[in-house]
Amino acid sequence: MLDKTYRPSEVERDIYQRWEDANAFACGRRPDAKPYAIVIPPPNVTGSLHMGHALNNTLQDVIVRYRRMQGYDVLWQPGTDHAGIATQMVVERQLEAAGQKRRDLGRDAFVEKVWDWKAESGGTIIGQLRRLGASCDWSRERFTMDEGLSRAVRKVFVQLYKDGLVYRDKRLVNWDPKLHTAISDLEVESRETAGNMWYFRYPVEGEAGRFITVATTRPETMLGDSGVAVHPDDERYAGLIGKHCILPLVGRRIPIVADDYADPEQGSGAVKITPAHDFNDFEVGRRQDLEVINIFDENAALNENVPEAYRGLDRFEARKRVVAAMEAEGFLDRIEPHTHMVPFGDRSGVVIEPWLTDQWFVDAKTLARPAIEAVESGRTRFVPKQWENTYYEWMRNIQPWCVSRQLWWGHQIPAWFGPDGTIFVEESEEEATAAAEAHYGKTVELTREEDVLDTWFSSALWPFSTLGWPDETPEVARYYPTGLLVTGFDIIFFWVARMMMMGLHFMKEIPFDTVYIHALVRDEQGQKMSKSKGNVIDPLELIEKYGADALRFTLIAMEAQGRDIKLAEQRVEGYRNFGTKLWNAARFCEMNECAAPAGFVPTGLNETLNRWIVGQLAAACKSVEEALAAYRYNDAAAAIYGFTWGTFCDWYLELAKPLLQGDGGPGQAETRATAGWVLDQLLKLMHPFMPFITETLWARPGQSRDGLLMLADWPVLGDDLVDAEADAEIDWLIRMITGIRAVRTEMNVPPGARVPLILNGAEAATKARLERTGELLARLARVAGVSFDEALPKGAIQTVVDEATLVLPLADVIDIGQERDRLAREIDKCDGLIAGLEKKLGNEKFVSRAPAEIVEAERARKSDAEQTRAKLAEALGRLTGSG
Repeated sequence: MLDKTYRPSEVERDIYQRWEDANAFACGRRPDAKPYAIVIPPPNVTGSLHMGHALNNTLQDVIVRYRRMQGYDVLWQPGTDHAGIATQMVVERQLEAAGQKRRDLGRDAFVEKVWDWKAESGGTIIGQLRRLGASCDWSRERFTMDEGLSRAVRKVFVQLYKDGLVYRDKRLVNWDPKLHTAISDLEVESRETAGNMWYFRYPVEGEAGRFITVATTRPETMLGDSGVAVHPDDERYAGLIGKHCILPLVGRRIPIVADDYADPEQGSGAVKITPAHDFNDFEVGRRQDLEVINIFDENAALNENVPEAYRGLDRFEARKRVVAAMEAEGFLDRIEPHTHMVPFGDRSGVVIEPWLTDQWFVDAKTLARPAIEAVESGRTRFVPKQWENTYYEWMRNIQPWCVSRQLWWGHQIPAWFGPDGTIFVEESEEEATAAAEAHYGKTVELTREEDVLDTWFSSALWPFSTLGWPDETPEVARYYPTGLLVTGFDIIFFWVARMMMMGLHFMKEIPFDTVYIHALVRDEQGQKMSKSKGNVIDPLELIEKYGADALRFTLIAMEAQGRDIKLAEQRVEGYRNFGTKLWNAARFCEMNECAAPAGFVPTGLNETLNRWIVGQLAAACKSVEEALAAYRYNDAAAAIYGFTWGTFCDWYLELAKPLLQGDGGPGQAETRATAGWVLDQLLKLMHPFMPFITETLWARPGQSRDGLLMLADWPVLGDDLVDAEADAEIDWLIRMITGIRAVRTEMNVPPGARVPLILNGAEAATKARLERTGELLARLARVAGVSFDEALPKGAIQTVVDEATLVLPLADVIDIGQERDRLAREIDKCDGLIAGLEKKLGNEKFVSRAPAEIVEAERARKSDAEQTRAKLAEALGRLTGSG
């Protein structure tokens, strides 16, 4: 017997262990079946489950479980990313706490410490994904620093280098002065910062008393200026183009050039150009052949390329000194307050400095061409489609990809330098040594490149490196390309695009045919979750409180394409109650001995109610399948929710009670079998969404099961199961009951009161239906007898279903006058509330100054009040018309 209450915390871990013990997640269970593969976006080995992970992996798990039940040979490839900077910082902090520094240990010893940490503490998130119910093939779990994946990384880097697609160059990078490494754009956090705009006057060469005024938010960088740019069409500066000005404090002669980058509408229209310390200036410098002068060291302190008075100063101290000196020498024109976006390292928290340094780059422009074409031709599609525009925008304007990082943890770049600086890029030191001997004609000492590769370089190979490439493994042949990739919009460029480039270059095939971009999970006010705001919702806490199924279904039900999720704990609680509703329905079926006998076929049923529920189930199954095919997760959830709560629990089981609890007979046996069969199919439909409770109910007492639900076949329910006549009759009955209940509620009729029903204008078909279903109508609508075509009694309330007018004489049940007064008072209250809200929303100051979520909440209150008033007015109208 099922327990009275379902307690997810007591069963979910046991259920998951049963799946693992049965090796149910493993690929290759159906070697003759069509393969279907998904690669997990590898979470950082330092990470723990946050709500974005919960959404992302739930969406993948829904599809994976669905495809598995459909009979595909499914591989959901799991693994973790070594997360270069994040992991190195974790271990460095541990060393600092013990009074050590990584440089004291040396590279090899430090890397060994990181591996020790990974073995002991890394991968916590994998256990948390299990708690969520993720059905990955854990036997194939990979790590981006595994030897197999590392070999793939070396091969790719070497091949790209030999193809001329990897090179070493001196270019600007995002430099973190605290971590002493280049970082990717994704690791840069732009923050709105209140600062100043300083206007400096640079003397025009040979024209005493004439100046060109430039504006800057970073005065210290002026010491590295090598030009001033003006727009070629800016008439103010037409006579200065081609001339020179003198850089104050330095005395350097720098050219005034014409370049479209200068905006006549911004600042003074003249822009100081510092090619070594601004990305835009770097491009201007290249176009105009300006000198590139690096004025910072790795700590962002000023170096020997500036006047002696500023050498060694921190950049912000140098800023104060430069401004003071410019003012003292009469070159400061004015200072204006200015709010602008400043780049910060997301991990170090310090201001990032564009810095000119030797780095390794990938020719992303060349690699991008086939990746762009693959999406243009439809071989890979984005869902929602509008994200293709984001992909195109980035890919068509792609810059060289800086892949080197000045770290110790990561894939060390397989490059060696000869005595004269010649570079040898090979997969091993032995091959590099041999290449050097061939080059020099003798044995020479080589120095290994110390830098490691950007983490995104190894994760770009994820769809094929995890399958054993560069070896020609059976897995590569069978599971590449993969089917679906589920990810967030923020890494379309950093990960999705790079997987496309690498997959097409090395595998000559797209890595996946569909990219589903999911939304952000925000708090219930629509605010982005952050620790600083204190509004972070921990998925593990919700799982412990309400169960994994409740959280999963909440996220799925709210995952509408192109719309962020506003998550509130009450929603999770609500879907926990949905699980409880299913549990109670299963208990009801169990208590009424509902079970489908072996070989039960849901065709040729005699009872109209049973033919109806079978057809409704088939329609619900079709809706779920169509929604999942289009990745409309919320529509799939809505179809399941509507069928389970409304159709099956609220109507079918209620309408079936007389048959289930009667004195026996063929109708009872058929209904017990049908109810049991429908419940089983419903568990299958719901399993990808709520796997734990459905697996538990699948194994409920009294069922002779052969195997796990997660390995059962997906229902195949054709349109032939839909019975139009049964649908029409039960639909009519439900509308009759619903109409009568609505009137009773509006009129405040006591729940236990039985009310006579008069049907006026009913056709013969309606009367025949009423004859067949009258007992059910009387029981569920609390009706005391039915009569036809009678005069309208005083105090009667009317409503209409199809051609018939339903008349409910209520004069003996409620005080008509008192009820009329009550409704009028409720309408007055609504009017007052609506008027107050209209005044508030009509106040321009409130609408413009209040937070958007507050304004939206007030609009929602007004809409609710208006709907309530309309219902009350309708009820009052009925009473007024009743005499």
